[in-house]
Amino acid sequence: MAKLRCVVERITFQSPETGYTVLKARVKDYTELVAVVGNLLDANVGSVLLVEGSWKVDSRYGRQFMAESWEETMPATVYGIEKYLGSGLIKGVGPKFAQRIVRMFGTETIAVIEDDIDRLRQVEGIGSKRISMIKESWQKQKEVKNIMLFLQSNGVSTAYAAKIYKEYGNAAIDKVKENPFRLADDIWGIGFRTADTIAAKLGFGKDSFVRLRSGILYTLSALADEGHVYAERDQLADKAVELLEADIANVQMTLDNMLQAEELILEEDAIFLPAFNYAEKGTAHKLIQLSEDVSGFDSLRPEPQVDVEALEKKLGIQYDEVQAQAVQEAARSKVMVLTGGPGTGKTTTVQGIIAAYGQMGLRILLAAPTGRAAKRMSEATGLPAKTIHRLLECKPPDGYQRNEDNPLEGDVLIVDECSMIDIILMNSLLKALPRNMRLVLVGDIDQLPSVGAGNVLRDIIDSGRFPVIRLTRIFRQAQQSRIITNAHRINQGEFPDISNGRNTDFFFINSEEPEAAVQEIVALVSSKLPRYYGVKPSEVQVLTPMQRGVLGGTNLNQTLQAALNPEGEGLRRGGFIFRLYDKVMQVKNNYDKEVFNGDIGRITAVDLQERTLQVMFDGRVIEYDVSELDELVHAYATTIHKAQGSEYPIVVMPILMTHFVMLQRNLLYTGITRAKKVLVLIGSKKALAYAVHNVTVSQRNTKLKERLSRD
Repeated sequence: MAKLRCVVERITFQSPETGYTVLKARVKDYTELVAVVGNLLDANVGSVLLVEGSWKVDSRYGRQFMAESWEETMPATVYGIEKYLGSGLIKGVGPKFAQRIVRMFGTETIAVIEDDIDRLRQVEGIGSKRISMIKESWQKQKEVKNIMLFLQSNGVSTAYAAKIYKEYGNAAIDKVKENPFRLADDIWGIGFRTADTIAAKLGFGKDSFVRLRSGILYTLSALADEGHVYAERDQLADKAVELLEADIANVQMTLDNMLQAEELILEEDAIFLPAFNYAEKGTAHKLIQLSEDVSGFDSLRPEPQVDVEALEKKLGIQYDEVQAQAVQEAARSKVMVLTGGPGTGKTTTVQGIIAAYGQMGLRILLAAPTGRAAKRMSEATGLPAKTIHRLLECKPPDGYQRNEDNPLEGDVLIVDECSMIDIILMNSLLKALPRNMRLVLVGDIDQLPSVGAGNVLRDIIDSGRFPVIRLTRIFRQAQQSRIITNAHRINQGEFPDISNGRNTDFFFINSEEPEAAVQEIVALVSSKLPRYYGVKPSEVQVLTPMQRGVLGGTNLNQTLQAALNPEGEGLRRGGFIFRLYDKVMQVKNNYDKEVFNGDIGRITAVDLQERTLQVMFDGRVIEYDVSELDELVHAYATTIHKAQGSEYPIVVMPILMTHFVMLQRNLLYTGITRAKKVLVLIGSKKALAYAVHNVTVSQRNTKLKERLSRD
């Protein structure tokens, strides 16, 4: 096996899913850069690698070095040192200062930083503050490197080394050795499989209690990610056995121990993580309590009646019979649901409900799950609307400041986009409602259910416990939009009108091959649609059914970034480079930064010296350290699931049979209804027809409907 010592010049390809990497490196005595190929996920530009492997001549790409194993070493040459320091790994040293430092100290640079860092004062532009920053970052980098080497020696990726160090500090290696499975609990992004790989290397047995316990918790969490609030005992045991490759008797014994210790909760044959059991019980209890508390209603008077005609004159709106019924129902109900598809007048009905409450002298609060949905709600009603997190005054690490001990102040809460709300968030919201508050839940029941566990809005409707008004009539103005009429056709199982035409807002482009569809998407986003409609490419949003594959979010984002924002320095993380002006999405609720899963922003600043970047979200600038960049993904394209609650002026959406596992009616319906002005579908009629007729919606394990239906 051959050995190669090299300095990484650039990374030409990297898959964060598999770790497969193609990089170009400078090697002593070679005049041209050498292509190194293999699992090199954590290699950075400027890193000095000692790679073991073999040479191979690829018919397409030429001579390559195929890496079997590798380790990072300190650079020995002046060139390597400059590349290493200027790579952005050390805060306070970017390419400019790296060049100055190395020009002054040459091959002694590393020794100077390590043993006599104050000598850096001799370098132009470096003072006490920067020296202190470099010293701290250098020490931290050494500790992170120790963790990296430790993890690497145990056969796993070290992409999360910085996060492990941030969580555990200098005790990281000791804590991991003691119980590697704690990584899955403590470090966001590290799952059971990664922890299990480390544990196996450290000698933990397959049937050890700590491993079986962690595997069962992971299995329940994975089911929650699929939307399930609980697992049936046999379902949980079978899936855990499959994951753990362990004896069923040992899994069942571990399960019994966890139930006895109340780490899990058993109800009949349903096993819950405590947080989900608590949330579902709490949601049901509070909804029933709200509906039954009639304080504020005078039992001696008839039910309040709203003069709908007077409201119509005041608002300049003409309501149909069902909308008028909704306004009247809101006046006399404590808990009520308003549902309906696009163009059916939900917004104008909500305006009437707000006006009726105003006449009754009630104080009104408005909320929605996402920032964009709250903003739309505010624009439509003229009243301030907040995200649920802001309404509840979330302050980490203490959590929500509004709760049962400090309830919201008001008489009515109207919540939009309720199909997006999972059971945990709904319980947190309801806890903050005083018993005399009215609650109006608004949403489109035919959209996808929440990303998180539960099927809250549907369970509330199906329980039959509360009044539900469903708007079905498409109003005349909305009938002019083929986006809206086709959405309703799809919802009714009919094939949409794809006849195109100059005056339509709904287009279909036939494309059978995924690679050709990708190129068409790039042309549409970068030039065709912006030129035709006079908009910026940033106003065009690509939505895709899934993350993986040629037409998945990952590949589309890389291709669109190359077309729309190919130049400039940036910060690298997990095989991606985040450049100035990139469109990005937050993929984790971060209560410290007050940005949440699904929020879309744009990078407004990149600091290579400090290894930070800034993202503008709805007028707010949020700073990210390089170690936090796994909370961001590029958002030139995003999945339909992530687009819930958002609207975009122009949407481009691929729909091919390569997506067949995700082609469902409610997914297609949700994607189409994200488009405000123009929708372009690219794909095959076969895939479109398959999605329209596929009403197989995955059943979610929930007991909310059952809890609400009990007397």
